[in-house]
Amino acid sequence: MKTLRIFISGLVQGIFFRDFIREQAENLGLKGYVRNLDDNRVEVVVEGDNNEVNKMIELCKKGPKESKVRDIEIEKIENKGFEDFKILRF
Repeated sequence: MKTLRIFISGLVQGIFFRDFIREQAENLGLKGYVRNLDDNRVEVVVEGDNNEVNKMIELCKKGPKESKVRDIEIEKIENKGFEDFKILRF
């Protein structure tokens, strides 16, 4: 089990980036959440099998076709025991 916090910057808000991430996470069987941040980045916290989490990193780097990912920052965090994957809103 691996849990990561991923910060994605670039053109990533207002283009269904969070929906894209949620759909990909559900397809990969991952748990956690995605949310927009006030600084125009997107935060993804993802938990699951090592291989699936690594696939999610690659999907975050790519994003949906409308996005322009400029940078991602990744930090390993303690497992949280999420039950599902959600889009969080302010």
